[in-house]
Parts: sequence; structure tokens; C-alpha cells
Amino acid sequence: MDIIKVAASSRSTSVAGAIAGMCREHGRAEVRAIGAGAVNQAIKAVAIARGYLALDGIDVICIPAFVDISIEGQERTAIRLVVEPR
Repeated sequence: MDIIKVAASSRSTSVAGAIAGMCREHGRAEVRAIGAGAVNQAIKAVAIARGYLALDGIDVICIPAFVDISIEGQERTAIRLVVEPR
């Protein structure tokens, strides 16, 4: 399963479509974001994706967590959002 990486410049509706597609195909989706703008877009995308999936009768929840990742040799802390059926 792929990780959906969100940037501050990401369109929330596009990310929401990716989240909904992964939930339909794999049963869950994982979203990662670094920075306030990216986290904002990611949270909006999860809210939009809930609406998309509700039309199919799928009720999802979001489980947030911190995760340390390495980018160009530097350790960064990202927000990890796991979206899965309730």
C-alpha cells in the first residue's frame, strides 16, 4: 500500500479522491504531512473523503500519530493519518 504524501500546495479534493480510492481498494489509507499548511490540507482531505465514502455506505475514522522520517539525511517529524473503516 502506498503512502499519500501531502504538501501545503496539494489540492484537498485531489487528495480526498486518492484517500477514498485507497480505502475502497485496500480497505485503508495512510496520509503523511509535514508542516502546518500540509497538515491543514491533509485534514481537509480526510473530511472530504469521509463524504465521498459515505455515499458508498463506508463510515471511516482517522487515527493521527507522529512519525519520524528521514529526508535528505535529516530527521523530520511528520503527522501520520490512518484512515480506515469504523
